[in-house]
Amino acid sequence: MKINCLSCGHNINLEDSTYGDYEGAIKCYACGAILEVKLIEGCIKSVKLHSLAQTGGNAPAGKSRTRE
Repeated sequence: MKINCLSCGHNINLEDSTYGDYEGAIKCYACGAILEVKLIEGCIKSVKLHSLAQTGGNAPAGKSRTRE
């Protein structure tokens, strides 16, 4: 099963055998964002952005965290 990170769009691969019925946090290892997911019988029921990684102002080029 694949979920796209709501912060950066990175594909997060989840094993069906481990995450078939799961409700809790998933971390995107590309950007560090925490997603709250609810999976039932291998189907995605909800995905919410819980928190963004603390970058300390050092966001990668083209990935500004500020709004203008």
